[in-house]
Amino acid sequence: MGVAARWLSTVGALAVLGWAAPLIGGALPAAGASVPGGFPVTPPVAVCANAALLSGPSSAPAGSVIVAAGDNSAVNWNRPGVTFWFAPGTHTLGSGQYSQIMPPANSVFVGAPGAVIDGQGINQYAFTQTAAGVTIRYLTIQGFVAPRDQGVVNHDSGANWAITNNTITGNAGAAVMVGPGDVLSYNCLKANGQYGFSAYLRTAANTNITVDHNEITANNTGNWDVVIPGCGCVGGGKLWNTIGGKVTNNWIHNNIGPGIWADTNNAAIVIDGNYIADNDDEAVIYETSYNAAITNNNLIRNAIVKGKSFAAQGTNFPVAAIYISESGGDSRVDAGLYATMNISGNSLTDNWGGVTLWENADRFCGSPANTSATFCTMGNPTVANFNTCVAGTINNAPYFADCRWKTQNVSVHDNQMAFSRANVGCSGTTAGCGVQAIVSNYGSSPNWSPYMGTAVQSAITYQQGNRFTNNTYTGDWQFVAFQPGAVVSFAAWQAGPNSQDAGSSLNAPAPAPAPPPAPTPPPPASDPLSALLAGLGALLGHLHL
Repeated sequence: MGVAARWLSTVGALAVLGWAAPLIGGALPAAGASVPGGFPVTPPVAVCANAALLSGPSSAPAGSVIVAAGDNSAVNWNRPGVTFWFAPGTHTLGSGQYSQIMPPANSVFVGAPGAVIDGQGINQYAFTQTAAGVTIRYLTIQGFVAPRDQGVVNHDSGANWAITNNTITGNAGAAVMVGPGDVLSYNCLKANGQYGFSAYLRTAANTNITVDHNEITANNTGNWDVVIPGCGCVGGGKLWNTIGGKVTNNWIHNNIGPGIWADTNNAAIVIDGNYIADNDDEAVIYETSYNAAITNNNLIRNAIVKGKSFAAQGTNFPVAAIYISESGGDSRVDAGLYATMNISGNSLTDNWGGVTLWENADRFCGSPANTSATFCTMGNPTVANFNTCVAGTINNAPYFADCRWKTQNVSVHDNQMAFSRANVGCSGTTAGCGVQAIVSNYGSSPNWSPYMGTAVQSAITYQQGNRFTNNTYTGDWQFVAFQPGAVVSFAAWQAGPNSQDAGSSLNAPAPAPAPPPAPTPPPPASDPLSALLAGLGALLGHLHL
């Protein structure tokens, strides 16, 4: 789940940068147009209203099985390698909760124009089981009622599926589960109860997924983060324990929650070339994960709903367009092309905030406060595990370093970031609005934690290789270091000990910095070792070592 939740228990700016001309009046640029920097100035693809992308063959392909409209519960689907052509009209699968299609290996399911598979508000799943090499194309799939955290299409995350040119809408749960080697492309994933897509395997790490050229919009109609506060189970798409994946060239907009959320032990994920706009929460969250490239995306008006909610509750947490939470580069993890966290070439315009690098001092293997409770860190798994990240051991090397998920080796460079308080709707005194940040909390718990006091705040800010460089800022940005609310001037942000944004420019002065709040006192130590560690952490923080 998002740790910011636990912390609680764009046209005007474009014009400044000279990018607004094609967006104000006149003809829009062609779909997928991009600027020399690489990010798209218009959505790379618009699928949901594009009949040409969604209409299949009007006659049955040679050798295919013709599936007539109506009740298809008697169809024999168990024919490996066969193509099933769904005739125009509405198709149903039977009256039972588990009436579904269980495709065999290498089977193909293709819809004629107007072919709809309807779950009738009764059936939980449309396509299930783990046969490999299934293809699903040109179908409208609607009205299925998968439970929370389950999916309608490819419910069991079968490998090497190709799910393309479909409209999957109005279902409960996730529209699609993406399994190893799957390709999800040119689909309209719209107004589903939880996610547009979810990448998650119950038994092993997921691998090498591709999510490309989809329109992913208006998902989480079930508003699950209100139904179950802090569930971390919402958004346009969610990746969990996925190694190697590409989320590229999608239009991800107006989701009730974040656009893309990679949560817990993901690695080597590329999030590139996407147009991510008007999502209620962050455009991109990368949490307790490793080695990503978040590049060449256009992020517009994201996280305003969440930011205003936080501000109304009085929190100064820096809600961001790109939120990095206990994540970064570690060459020991399957890094693919990236042994760092590379955030570059992006355009950020009138989001609630910019880029926040955050590390929660409570997020470590073995902590009862860790919400990824069944997972441990990946950097050194033969050493750091649930038997060693415990009281009496975790405070020793190498466990002290390897039991904790870290925000480290993050490079935020060559991005263009524009922000107008008037456009976003926050005043100059609104806490956490229009912020670039590197922060942690004063912590932590339980009382045997070795990460007491300011130890993690000092580590993320000064010691873990996190750097902003060569960025262009336009507008009234603020800069926050060490702890939420600790606003510093741009000059102080660039100077030591922060040493951020070398080679960067700020074209408008930032508001006068507010004095940093006094640190929250540590909890009373229940034993001499905890007291000693807390004192050492505070001393190290003051020394900025």
